Amino acid sequence: MSGTTAALRPPADAIPPVRHPDAPAPGELIGAHYAQCFGCGEGQAHGLHLAARAGAGVTVTAEFTVREAHQGAPGLAHGGVLATALDETLGSLNWLLRVIAVTGRLETDFVRPVPVGTVLHLEAEVVAVAGRKIYSRARGRIGGPEGPLAVRADALFIEVKVDHFIDNGRPQEIRAAMNDPDQIRRARAFEVNP
Repeated sequence: MSGTTAALRPPADAIPPVRHPDAPAPGELIGAHYAQCFGCGEGQAHGLHLAARAGAGVTVTAEFTVREAHQGAPGLAHGGVLATALDETLGSLNWLLRVIAVTGRLETDFVRPVPVGTVLHLEAEVVAVAGRKIYSRARGRIGGPEGPLAVRADALFIEVKVDHFIDNGRPQEIRAAMNDPDQIRRARAFEVNP
């Protein structure tokens, strides 16, 4: 992406990302990390309900349908909703690295309007890792994976410990997530960006 700020360019000593051996297989649905997540959770009536799939290497694809509740201007997606879709897709990449990470910086370009009713096809990849910093980028296209480019983003995620969520989250949601008898769901609640 042209014009990317220096904070989003990997340093010279950054290394290529390595897919974790326990990452979902290419084509596998990653699934929601938390039911109440606005981006991927099924518990949000007006959420994006974004569904991400693992790709080859350290890549994911995702899609969501822009609904009336996602409007900014009449008949068009709100830019913040589109940024959320990019952020959620980028956050899904962390599952392939098997790290807990939060968004440190997200730089988004809005290339063309996205009408209500559109299926936005997203693809994202990790480009480099430097210590706790994870550099990634994403693209969103209208009408299909090869459709016209609508949005794109570069991002910096920061690896954190689960204490980041426990120490900063609202206590009742933290307790509910920690007390979930489903061990997998309990662990996934704290996987990606808050």
